[in-house]
Formats: sequence, C-alpha cells, structure tokens
Amino acid sequence: MSIRFIFGRAGTGKSKFCLDQIRKKIDNDDDNKLILLVPEQYTFQSEKKLLSEIGERALLRAEVLSFKRMANRVFDECGGRTNKIVSDSGKNMLIYKLLKEKGDDLKYFNRISKQQGFISTVSKTITEFKKYNISEEILHEKQESIEDKDLKEKISDLVDIYTNFNETLHRKYIDGEDVLTILADKLKECSLYDGAEIWVDEFTTFTPQQLEVILLLAKKCKTVNITLCTDNLELSSEDDTDIFDVIKNTENRILKGMKENNISYMEPINLNKKSPYRFKDSEELKHLERHFFSYPFRTFTGKCKDIRIYKANNNYSEIEYVAQDILKLVRDKGYRYRDIAVVCRDIDSYEKIATVILKEYDIPFFLDKKREILDNPLVVLIISALEVIISNWSYESVFKYVKSGLIKLDQYLIDRLENYILANGIKGFKWTRDLYEANAEEMSDEEKQMADIMEEIREPIMVLSKKIKNDVTVRKYCEAIYEFLLDIKALETMEEWLENFNSIGLQDKIKEYEQVQSIVMDILDQAVEVLGDEVLDINTFTRILRTGFEEQEVGVIPMALDQVNIGDIARIKGRDVKALYIVGVNDGVLPSTNKDEGILSDRDRIELRELGIELASDTRSRVFEEQFMVYTALTIASEYLMITYPMADFEGKSLRPSIVIPRIKKIFKGLKEESELYNEGLNGDEYYKITAPIPTFNELVGALRRECEKEKIEEYWLQAYKWFEKNDDFAKRADIIFKGLKYSNLAEKIPREKIKKLYSNDNGRLIFSVSRLEKYAQCPFSYYVQYGLKAKDRKVYEFSAPDLGSFMHEILDQFTNKIKKEHMLWSELSKDKCRDIVNELVDTKLKNESNSILNSNKKYMYFSERFKKTITKSVTVISEQMRRGEFEIFKNEFDFGDFKDSDPIELKLPSNESVYLKGRVDRIDKVELDGETYIRIVDYKTGSKSFDLSELYYGLQIQLLVYLDAILRNSKKILSKQCMPGAILYFRIDDPIIKSKKSLSEDEIKDEVLKKLKMNGLILKDADLVRAMDNTMETYSLIIPAKFNKDGSFSNSSSVISEEQFDILRKYVNDKMVELCEDMLSGDVKIEPCKSSKVIYCDYCDYSSICQFDTSIKDNKYRIIVKKNKEEVWEAIEEKVQKEE
Repeated sequence: MSIRFIFGRAGTGKSKFCLDQIRKKIDNDDDNKLILLVPEQYTFQSEKKLLSEIGERALLRAEVLSFKRMANRVFDECGGRTNKIVSDSGKNMLIYKLLKEKGDDLKYFNRISKQQGFISTVSKTITEFKKYNISEEILHEKQESIEDKDLKEKISDLVDIYTNFNETLHRKYIDGEDVLTILADKLKECSLYDGAEIWVDEFTTFTPQQLEVILLLAKKCKTVNITLCTDNLELSSEDDTDIFDVIKNTENRILKGMKENNISYMEPINLNKKSPYRFKDSEELKHLERHFFSYPFRTFTGKCKDIRIYKANNNYSEIEYVAQDILKLVRDKGYRYRDIAVVCRDIDSYEKIATVILKEYDIPFFLDKKREILDNPLVVLIISALEVIISNWSYESVFKYVKSGLIKLDQYLIDRLENYILANGIKGFKWTRDLYEANAEEMSDEEKQMADIMEEIREPIMVLSKKIKNDVTVRKYCEAIYEFLLDIKALETMEEWLENFNSIGLQDKIKEYEQVQSIVMDILDQAVEVLGDEVLDINTFTRILRTGFEEQEVGVIPMALDQVNIGDIARIKGRDVKALYIVGVNDGVLPSTNKDEGILSDRDRIELRELGIELASDTRSRVFEEQFMVYTALTIASEYLMITYPMADFEGKSLRPSIVIPRIKKIFKGLKEESELYNEGLNGDEYYKITAPIPTFNELVGALRRECEKEKIEEYWLQAYKWFEKNDDFAKRADIIFKGLKYSNLAEKIPREKIKKLYSNDNGRLIFSVSRLEKYAQCPFSYYVQYGLKAKDRKVYEFSAPDLGSFMHEILDQFTNKIKKEHMLWSELSKDKCRDIVNELVDTKLKNESNSILNSNKKYMYFSERFKKTITKSVTVISEQMRRGEFEIFKNEFDFGDFKDSDPIELKLPSNESVYLKGRVDRIDKVELDGETYIRIVDYKTGSKSFDLSELYYGLQIQLLVYLDAILRNSKKILSKQCMPGAILYFRIDDPIIKSKKSLSEDEIKDEVLKKLKMNGLILKDADLVRAMDNTMETYSLIIPAKFNKDGSFSNSSSVISEEQFDILRKYVNDKMVELCEDMLSGDVKIEPCKSSKVIYCDYCDYSSICQFDTSIKDNKYRIIVKKNKEEVWEAIEEKVQKEE
C-alpha cells in the first residue's frame, strides 16, 4: 500500500537491485505475486536477465510485464476484452471518413484537411490526448477559457473530430490507447494484484495513463518500487539545465499523485552512496558518467584506454572501422558478440550500410528495428495491381506487378516479355484488346508465346478491374482484392516461400512474412468494418490502402543468442553491454534537433498547460530530454566505449562533429582523436589488414596488384593467398583474381578468312556503306561488335534521333519529287505553298502508316506538328537558296551501289581483294557555266554537324568527298558528260530560334534564318561559280561559307579550295578508305576510340560495357584527334598523297 523510490545514477545497479530483491522474496517462500514492470521494448531482455539471475524457479512467482501485457492479464482475469483493438491504419481510415463527412464544417483545418499527411497528424494528436488522459469533455470545458483565437478554433475542430472519432470507434472497437484507461477501470474491482510487490524499472517518465495505473496498483499492492535515474534526493531545482530535470519532474508528478490518493511513502533507497556497479572495471567510464554533464568538471589525468574517438571519411569507412574493431575485441580480448552493441540516433541512415558491412565481415548481428511492410512482395503485388488499373497498364506498373515475385513466371520469360513490350510500345488498350486479333497463322512463334504470357498476366487483373469498375463500396474493393489474391494463388506461393525460408534457416524472414499476411488481411477487414459502405473511386481507395500499409511495421526478435545488437539509442538501454560503439555522432544528430511541432505549436502547449491540460513536451523540453538521451548513451557500456562520426555524407557534403566530441576531449586530456591517418588500434599490429575472409580477400587483390607493379608488399600476403587457394569457397575466386592481374580487354586477332565471313553479305561480297567506314574510324571494336557480331541494343518503342533523321529525309525526298512531278520551280515556291505541301505529305504518311509511333499518343502527334514546322522552315530556306542561285536540283536521294542509279565504288586492296562501297546522296545540284558542268553535293543533317578538315584527315568525315568522287568518276554515265567539282555542303534541317535585342522586320528575320541555316563545307575557288550559288552576295553570303574581300579575292574565312586541291582530297579519301578496309580485314580488332577536344566517341557508344575501355588498363589508349589548322592539315594530306604515289 505504499511507493518506494530507488535512486541511482546510470550504472549504479538499479536493475540489479530489483532482481536481487525479487530473489530474496522468492527465497522467503511467501506466495504473493512479484512483478517486474518495464517498457514494452525491454520485456524480452528483462526476462532473460530474470532467468539468468534467479533461474527457472523465478517463473513460479515472478513475472516480467509491460503495461499492455499487464492489461491482457487483467482482461483475462476480470473481463474487458469485449471489443477488438483497432490498428493505426484502421484509425487513419476512420479519420479519413470523418474528415470527408465533416471537413467542410471545420473552422481552422477546413483547407488543410484534404492535404496528404493531415490524417496521420490528426491520428497522432488523438493518440496524445488519450495517453495524457485528456477527454473530449475536458477539452470542451477549457475551450471557452482559451484567449488565442487560432488555438480556440484548433481546439474546437479537434474536439469535433475527437468526439466523432470516439463515438464511431467505440461501437465495435477500442483504440490501442484506450487499453490503459480500461485497465485502470478494471484494476479498481480486480483482485489479481492484491498484496503483490511490483518493481517498476527502466522508465524515464510516465504518461498520465501509466501514472494512473501505477497509483491504482500502489493502493492494492504491498509495495510499488520505482527506479529513477537521478543523482540526489532533492526535488527539482530551479536549474532547468540539470540533466536529471526530466526524472525529477517525473518524481514530482508521482509524489503529487500519492498525496491526492493518500498513498504512503516508504523511505527511498539511494544507490549513489556506493561506487557505480557498472563501471567497477573502468575508471574512464566512471569519470565520464560523473563529469560529462557536471559544471565545473574535473579533468581525467590518467591514460585513456577504454574510451576512443574515431573520425571517419564517410559512413562506409566509419562502419568498416567499427566492424574491424569488433573482430579485434572478439578475437584478441575474449569478448562475445552479445557483449557488444552498435547504436546511433538515426537508425534509418545506417541500417543498409551496417547490414552489408557486418555480413561482409562475418559478424552475427541483430537489427533492433521494426521493419516496414511497404516493400514486402505481397503489399507490392496488391498496390501495383491497383496501379495497373489506375495508370491504364503503364509499363512501370505492369512490371512492378510482374516482378513482385508472386506471379509464377520464369525470370527468363519475364525478361523476354519486357524486351517485347518495350520494342512494341505495348501499354493501355494494347494490353486489353484481343491479343490474337491478327490472323494466328501470320503470328510468329515468339508473338504467340508473348501473347500467351500476356494473357496469363492480364487475366486476373482484368477480372479485378471488372469487379471494381466505376466507383464501388470499400467492401466490394476488399472482397475483389481477396478474390484476386486467391485467383493468382498468392497466399499459397507465400506458404511455399515460408517452407523454403525454413529449409535454409531464415527464421527472421519467416516471422516477418507470417506477420505481413495477417496484417494485410487485418487491414482489409478493418477497411470493411470502418468504411464498408463508403463509395470511393479507385484512386482514393488505393491512397487509403497505401497509407494503411505505410503505418504498419513488423517487429522481429533476435534469432540467436550471440549477436551484436544494432539499434537506436532509445531502444538499447536495459541490456548488459560491455563494449559500445556510438556511430554518427554529428551535429544535429546527437543530440537530435527535432523541430517538428505538430498540429499544436509550442505556444499552444504552454497556454494549454496553464489551463491545466498537460500534453507531451514542447520542442524546448524535448531538447533537455535529448540531453538525458546523450547521458544514457554514454553510460550504457561497462568496459569500452568508442564514439565515431563521419566527416562527409554519401554525397560528399561535409558534416560537423557533435558537441559531444569536443566536450569529451576536454574532459580526457590524454584522449587522441583517431582517423585513417592516426590509428591507435593499429599500433604494433602488422596483421591489421587480416580480418574476415571477404575483406581480407579484397585487400589481397590490392596487394597482388601492387606486387605486379613491382611494389614491395608484406610477406604474409603470400600465406593469405595460399589459404584462399585451398579454401573451397574462395579457390575459384582466387584463381580468377590471379588471372585478372594479367587481364587484358584487348580482343584476340581474328583470322582473315573468318573476319571476311563476318563482314561479307549473303553472296560473299564485301559491301560497306561510307558511313560505316566512318564508324570504323571512330572505334574499330565498336564497329566489330555492331557489324561483325551484329549485337543489337534492346529495342524500345520510341522515336529516336536516327528515326527523326529518316523521317525528315523521306519527307524532303517526297517534297522534291512532288514539285518535280508537278513542274514547279523551287524559286517560285512561297512559304504558304511549302507549308501546304509539307502538311499534305506528313498527313498522308501518318494516314498510310497507322501503326507509326507518331500516331500512338498525343505527345507524338504534337511532335509530328513540330516536324511539319521544321521541314516547312527548311524547304522554305532551300527554295530561297535556289532562288538566289543558278544551280538546279539534278537528283535527290541518289543511290550508288544498288545497281539502280549507279554501280558501287570498287576498291582494290593491296591484298588483291575487292571491297565495294555504297551510299546515298541526299541531293545533287548542277549548273552550266562557261561550257562546263559543275556539280554540288548537298547532305541533309538533323544534328549540328559542321565540316572539319581535321576530321576528314582522320577518316571521320569522308562521306561527302566519297560521294563527289563517285559521281565525278561516273559522270558520263550519270549526267552524260564529264563534270567538275563545284561544292560539297552540309545543310541543317532545323527551325531556328532567332534572338534579337530590337524588333526585326520580315526581311531581317528571313536573313537571320538564312544565316542560322547557312550551308557549310568546301566550295571550288571560282568567283563566278560562287556567285552562281548566291547571285545576291556582294561581300559575304547568307547561303554558303564564302566571303569576298574589297579587291574581289576570297577572304581567309571562306571555305574555298582549288580544283587541284579537290583532286588531292579525292585521292587522299580513296587511299584512306583502302587503309581502313585493309585494317578492318586484318583481324586486329583494336579498342581505340577517338577523342577530340569536342567529343569522346565512347560517351555515345552502346557497346562500352562490352569492351570496358579503361585508360588504367595496359594498352587502353584513346586515338587522339589533334586539332590542326588548315595549313597543317593540307600539308599532312599532300605529304601522304605524294608518299602513296
């Protein structure tokens, strides 16, 4: 019938005192109940301690309980289980329903009630009201006394929601937070704990609900002992900064409750008089506990060996160092893994990296964190199936569904299907139409197989879609989802997985997956209970369901005894930890700076407190609670403490150390901060790189590489290599690594006959296009993979750059043919006429090709309109160029090499083999001048390609000259007379944007467009010929790259060359082609990509993942395209031509 406090700072043995007391009581042979009451997360650990301290006999009278466990015991004995407990997701669904019905009536939250996240915030506020015993009546009563208008409206809205929430909920359910309220009611009439003795341990503070239960127990029990982590028996002082202020406030509240309930006060037990039990073996940790928060503090003068600080470069090296240190403790100092814990303030940021590294280092560990279920395959399956219907069978949602793992399809077939879907752009109606609508006989075997797989995938979703077509009730949605899961046998597949997990010993996965199944069913049940007859659209239902899944977490208990414990600082307390690693001790993380105030701000909370409504701490109070959290963390370890922090995050942004670091350094003058540069732990340890097999193997690779490069390495690496060579798990890898040291990615030389077979056509002839030769010059290996091995990139249903080029060329070709057929002159074409013809040609093409990607959706239809504008602009410019000159179009899309327009170019190689070249000239123009016929080759480009003599020298831009040479050689056959070279030019197809600081007239705009689309290339150095190309030019041309000086000569900026130079270039290009072909057929497949100041060809190569070009590998070098000036290029070309002759 009384309460007794057990005072003691951290490490003084409060928990041990409680267990010793329980042992004594058991030895006394009384028959009253002995209860150890601890927070929920410490029940498992406390039961272990109870059994290890007292033995199995303890279970006859003693019991470890949390408040919820106690409630279950009382309900079993005295009733109270009439209603089922609603889950957090059920609460959210109910709040959603209430806000939907009453949202418009709210005063303060009217607008934000529909925003994402508001439901969850309201749910947390209701939970807080219940934990702090604030009923609707109390809020309603105090509402009138509130002076702040905003707060008054907030409370008014919250009272309405809270009242409706409780009324609706309590018809069938109770809230999880109602459990302690019901427990308090039941305890008044229940005799279960009459005469019992209770020890309340590990609590820092109590909610009013918990406090009410403790006071009721104190009335019925013999004694209630409460441990409080504090330094003295004085009550809270005026000093807010006292580290134990939180605890003293808790004590005050208990004493106030005792006074109100007439509960007697037993003389407290003060454990601070003795030396701290936990730190009996470590003077440094004892000193840290006593002086970290004391002002003024006393400096520790001795040698500091039990506390270390490590500064890591990043999170990865931080956890790697911790793993290495853990292995050292276990191997060299006799620690067990269970004696060690790794804690941090933000477990989410360390969860993945700690899991990966500790597995690599072969360290058994338990991650003390509840797991979210949103990524569980069953949840992914349900959400993605609904998303397929919402997004109308989008690629992303379909393959999220297919790859959930619960669709029984072979991975190979899924990959093939994915390629097929991407190549054919299958989405939307293409999934739901008749898959066999084409004549089945016309379908290929692959198409039939893909149709069968698609049918298998779509059938269950289409059935589901029909059931929830239009807006239906939540009950219908949930029934349809359950039937869908049965239809695809998802739950049976999960059972098979569980059996598989059991066979390979994944017990934690079994626990997790078993819980997920029941959680999913529970959420569907609660959705029906709470929102059953509510009619919703599929988007809203999916959002509610997703929110429900987001709220759910599954707890997993440790699967082995000897494991390193990893967790949040708040959850690690209560364990016997000898060695502790606190990681991520950065500014703003420890102590944490949580500034989230929630619906009720700090000002609101202070005003409500003054009115007698006590709620959770405001952010200012939480700062002091966080200080106590730091104190707790620093005092968990009994023998060894390492504090680590990274200097940068994963993105490389710098991080500052926490205030904890400089404080510890001030207290312990002999403590040196360690880092990669200075490492105390490695002093005298020459084998520090020998750790666990995998990391040691990784280090061995580096050592062998250094040895290959003639560097001296430690002798023990030879022994390590021999060990790995004999080890079954590593023997194969060791062999691969040894071969890897001599690795070269260079291809073996291929016999000439074999390479000829690869490159020749069905008739055995070697026929190449000129553009392919340019591709070979860019990189021989890339050419070999593409045209020799005929490797193809995954086809994707999209409109790529090559597609655009082909489309533009085709329309321009049709345009030229049309005006030729209708006997129109280019020079007479108006802008409107050009637009009408282009529109007609594009529309006809799209109409005739109904399956064209440009007809597939509105995005591509918009593109086709853009293309019309671009082509119109281009043909308008071409007509203007033709109008200003005397050249006429002789032929467009001229093919040589197809034996129709012209025979292929035959190249005789030094090996007496013949290679044939084919190509297509976009446009050949001609003009009669002084009895000579001059031809001009024009090549259309959709990119911004410009003529570069340096690139021609290296064989990267030979196309135009090859075309010119082919036509001049065959001019008698093609044009019925011998011709002269006039020009080789690129014309850019574009609709340029004109920028100007002043307004421009129509003519000025036209000139600007001409300037932007000026052709570039080489022109014959002949003033009359140049004027025949642009008869409007006086000094410079808007059409061609030519400009006159005042004396009538050509300026230096003009791209003009003499007829002799044209002949030299033709000869050079022919020799270059022979050189390239001979090189190609030699079988020496070089990995030698070109690199210029403008471009690295590797950047645009689809095959770089195959060759794995890397300049750090021996013999991997770029072929550097040296930028030369005109004179240097001409000199080099002439020299080479003379040498060949």
